[in-house]
Amino acid sequence: MANDHKMKAFRGEPSIFTSTRSEESQAELKVKDLTLKFGGITALNKIDLSVHDGELISIIGPNGAGKTSLLNCISGYYKAQEGRISFNGKDITHLSTNHLAKIGIGRTYQNIELFPGMTVLSNMMLARHVHYKYNVGQASLFLKNVRNEEVRHREVLEELIDFLEMQSIRKQLVGGLPYGTRKRVELGCALALQPKLLMLDEPFAGITLEEKEDMVRFLVELNEAWNQTIILVEHNLSIVMSISDRVAVFDFGVKIAEGSPDFVQNHPQVIKAYLGDTS
Repeated sequence: MANDHKMKAFRGEPSIFTSTRSEESQAELKVKDLTLKFGGITALNKIDLSVHDGELISIIGPNGAGKTSLLNCISGYYKAQEGRISFNGKDITHLSTNHLAKIGIGRTYQNIELFPGMTVLSNMMLARHVHYKYNVGQASLFLKNVRNEEVRHREVLEELIDFLEMQSIRKQLVGGLPYGTRKRVELGCALALQPKLLMLDEPFAGITLEEKEDMVRFLVELNEAWNQTIILVEHNLSIVMSISDRVAVFDFGVKIAEGSPDFVQNHPQVIKAYLGDTS
């Protein structure tokens, strides 16, 4: 269980982290008729998906089903040929990745995207750049307003470091950390953005059982105590079915099922996609 200090940061009690969040933290995502093609290959075929504020929705499916392609479209790395993506009622289909980060869309990746030659804290400070209000000139002179703002950002990050239980590694170089620990650091960097919508691409892949248990605990606390809206792409079905509000299933770029974990587990098309045609 999390200690009292960490729970303070994520249960609505006064804290640096919660007080610096945007008052407009709503996260409502709608994907409509999204089609993405690479040459003759259709990665996504007329995908419809809605994500509601405070929901933890998981996207599952075999390799090559289009799960990561959808996240790449939502975060601006891929531009779909057809369809529309809206976030809190605004069309974001063609916005840049930087703009999407500024409006509150954060994510992690299948292949960890960190700076190995920098410390854990430095990586998180860099990830928080969208919240900096000073310019390069002010930073170079290290004016009083810059120093005060740096202190506020550091306080937010220290709370996140406490929450993710990374106190002992905060000053270590990321490149020297075990793989599972780097996964946790990447989650910390994504949270440093204070995203309205957090997208996680296979956060449980390649980590130990104990690390998986910790990650589950972090995600459940974020979702339930802080009302963090989360899209989770994951192959570990036992984890998905135990923590998700809703599950969407992709196969060859098509959404073949969507609903509660119980509904999805018993859906004939889902069983066929995972087990093959057993008739």
